[in-house]
Amino acid sequence: MSFDRPTRRTSLLGLFALAGCGFAPIYGEDAALHGQVAYETDETVDGFRIRSQLERRLGVAAQPRYLLKITKTEERQTSAITSDGDTTRFNVIGTARWVLTDSGTGQEVDRGTVQAFTGYATTGSTTATQAAETDAAARLSVILADRVVSQLMILSLDLPA
Repeated sequence: MSFDRPTRRTSLLGLFALAGCGFAPIYGEDAALHGQVAYETDETVDGFRIRSQLERRLGVAAQPRYLLKITKTEERQTSAITSDGDTTRFNVIGTARWVLTDSGTGQEVDRGTVQAFTGYATTGSTTATQAAETDAAARLSVILADRVVSQLMILSLDLPA
């Protein structure tokens, strides 16, 4: 009888092979950009949320080697309408454009754009709808910041140590 799942020996050999090839995690305290980046975001609540998430993921730099500028835009689109024509749900679509520059030289290292969306319902009271809209904007800011970090982590593999 044969099994399709890997044995313990196969799993251990696979881990040793990864260790031997120079495999290293790109997240964490030893990441190339951790503690190396200063952030410039919009002077808005969403900009503050993006900056806070970036600081959680990449740390705060005492002497930054890079400057990351992020600009966020968003739009709302109707995603559900009743037969009476009342809107019951909105999608919030966000775009974050980022530029990473070398703090010492001012030279652009890379740039990119990330997009994401989230939604909220408008079926509750006015207060509930406003709270849902605020929560959707907060979630969108965190999602966009995380996507920027993902792109930066891939980029960091090519940056000089």
